[in-house]
Amino acid sequence: MQQNKDLLPLPLEGIRVLDATHIVAGPFCSLILADMGAEVIKIERPKSGELNRSRGDFIQSGDGRSISARFLGLNRNKKSVTLDLRNPTCKTAFESMVSASDVLVDNWGPGALERLGLGYGRLREINQGLIYATITGYGDNEGLQGPYSSWPANNLCVQGMGGWMGLIGTGDGGGPAQSVGENVGDSVPGLWTALAIVLALETRRKTGLGQHVDMAMYECMAAHTLSNMAAYQATGFDGPPSQESAIGAGLVLQARDGQVVLAGARPERSWDAMWRMLGRDDLLQDPRYLGKGTTPGFYYGQIVPAIEEWSKELPRAEVCRRLTEAGFSMGMVQTMGDLDRCPHMEARGMFVDAGDTFGGSFRSMKTPIRLTGCVEMPEESPPPLGSDSQAVLCGIGGLTQDQVEQLQQEGAI
Repeated sequence: MQQNKDLLPLPLEGIRVLDATHIVAGPFCSLILADMGAEVIKIERPKSGELNRSRGDFIQSGDGRSISARFLGLNRNKKSVTLDLRNPTCKTAFESMVSASDVLVDNWGPGALERLGLGYGRLREINQGLIYATITGYGDNEGLQGPYSSWPANNLCVQGMGGWMGLIGTGDGGGPAQSVGENVGDSVPGLWTALAIVLALETRRKTGLGQHVDMAMYECMAAHTLSNMAAYQATGFDGPPSQESAIGAGLVLQARDGQVVLAGARPERSWDAMWRMLGRDDLLQDPRYLGKGTTPGFYYGQIVPAIEEWSKELPRAEVCRRLTEAGFSMGMVQTMGDLDRCPHMEARGMFVDAGDTFGGSFRSMKTPIRLTGCVEMPEESPPPLGSDSQAVLCGIGGLTQDQVEQLQQEGAI
């Protein structure tokens, strides 16, 4: 990729990360680090690789091969090394890699590396400057134990535990609690862990010392209930948002080609401007149409239908444009297809095609960090399983070519 010589390097250039993670939380964290210039080396199981390689919807090649689309979306700009850490030679190579690295990320669950004799105490002996970041459901630091510390966790578990499903509420008729239809229980902790690693690197820059970064998915999700927790502290209300608070957040309106959201603070002048724009000056005599003393029933029974008489005849983008001009904050309710075709995202350069490892294309979204003075983010294809094993193991792993060949014969890499 052609780079302007006057641009700054990416912030994590020169940082080496060992990525002993799988599924979403850990790979999402290391993806951010890789996009920001770090050298990220995935440590994967021999033969099968990390679990995401075999899960989700698949991209097919012309010759019958397939690869997980979710794996492709989470693992660009990384290298892949296969290691069986139960094998003594592999374990020795891993320790050599740790000694030559800045960061190790692990989301295999509480005590996973400890059981292999590779807990933080041992890692610190190998490399005092190592940042060892663990992502677990409820925390993995010996001095910070709670009643849930040994529980396994995943996206849905921590959406529930972290308060999100309680805020969304139940379905019609008091059905099961609802979750967000995306792996936010993984990606939110992954984002926080990436931030924590960068902060720990800054402390190391000042002191020369690394540390254990103990990230609990539960806590990361709970931290994002900030506004609702503040309201609870003030009022004691402990349930899903009421109709009144839901209306305060926004109204969903039908347009010709889908739905839009009328959101944010709505001063009287905005209501006034909207009704005049719609040719409904007759409604201005009733203060409820201006947001004064309006009940939820009136919003849903009178105001929404009155707006939709107009909005149903127009496309979403036009409805948003016109109501934005009236003073409202507007948004379209978009699907994945809408996002993929979004002209604004395209204009902002939000998409990247790093390939599908078969020579074809695969479109995904960039890390949304815009460092406008730096060179562009790399766009390297996700790695085939074990594609970098020989180079890495014979390099920072300290093994000889003969040792690598022997491990290949044993199925240990």
